[in-house]
Amino acid sequence: MIGDGWDSGVSIRPENAPREPGARRRVAVVTGSRAEFGLLRPVMAGVARHPELELLVIAAGSHLISPALTFRDVKAEFTVADSIPMQVAGRTGRAEDADALGRGISRFTRSFVAHAPDWVVVLGDRIEAFAAAAAASVGGWAVAHLHGGDRAEGIADEAMRHAITKLAHLHLPATTQSAERIVRMGERPEGVIVVGSPAIDDLAAIPVMGDAAFIELGSPDTIVLFHPLGRSDEMEEAAATQLLAACAGRRTLALAPNHDAGRNGILRAIAPWHKQGGGHFVEHLPRAKFVALLKRLAKGGVLVGNSSAGLIEAAALKLAVVDVGHRQSGRERPANVVHAQGESARLVEAAIKAAVALDLSSLAHPYGPGDAGLRAASALASIDPREPRLLRKKSTY
Repeated sequence: MIGDGWDSGVSIRPENAPREPGARRRVAVVTGSRAEFGLLRPVMAGVARHPELELLVIAAGSHLISPALTFRDVKAEFTVADSIPMQVAGRTGRAEDADALGRGISRFTRSFVAHAPDWVVVLGDRIEAFAAAAAASVGGWAVAHLHGGDRAEGIADEAMRHAITKLAHLHLPATTQSAERIVRMGERPEGVIVVGSPAIDDLAAIPVMGDAAFIELGSPDTIVLFHPLGRSDEMEEAAATQLLAACAGRRTLALAPNHDAGRNGILRAIAPWHKQGGGHFVEHLPRAKFVALLKRLAKGGVLVGNSSAGLIEAAALKLAVVDVGHRQSGRERPANVVHAQGESARLVEAAIKAAVALDLSSLAHPYGPGDAGLRAASALASIDPREPRLLRKKSTY
């Protein structure tokens, strides 16, 4: 598995000393946001079911922020071994994120010392994942990274995703294209295992949303899920106002954005739109309900915004999507996605008309058959996280 010529000398913390033969490997899976938890659930379930692994769930960051407090969603499905507060409610911005990152690294280090994981598993590019990966990599715990090698050039998180790749020891990308990028970044091919996207894993098991729940949400034919790009609140408010105007005449449900810088501006655009009868608004939909709604809209409906769900889950469900702005620039784009040529209401409206006219009957996507959680668990069980040559990083170029 590991190439020849590696220096076998590496310092391992006493807390990380080898376990007794036959002991299960302790896998700490870190989740920091509602959307990323939806992707990590199949991985957590795969680890929990594997006879050679022990699951430790660590909930962090935006899970602990009011009013949504999506920590409850995590706790409802898994035993939470620890929680790591990072952000402060109502305080957003790049400087606030940097401050939260520092708190996270310190708190994750204490958690890893207390729980002694064999693997620390993170996904994607958020500050919670970066804080956990930094604490683990510097502290001597092996890091496994899901959804590395993706591109999302429109946001600051792009740099964090690739920084996590350089901190990680095992790479579990979602697509072959992402795996090739990781190798081109200098990572060993032997440590890169394509598992697919865990976002696909649970889709088949979730039923289409029933009539009662659908009516309660306003019987929408359009979902707006628009996240900030890290711009000023004023700029995000202006962009969101144009997007919502483009949905005039449609039955629209708007969901709250994530907690990145600029969130307050988007909420400022949604509030008067909702109050004046533009459509329904929901702070948070649990993943099962969100997927059930996407399935309900798969014939004739559209998802408008800039969420990765439009390029992954919606593609698997054959739902038309309008991608607005450059947040997802560089990502692989299945044929269900129409990119709006700008953020004006006129251009977004034109993209919506083009999207709902798409024939998606033969749509394919690159994210795997829906067994990423099992594949990830198998890799974590089969690869020794204490192998000194694994822990000692080496660039191959």
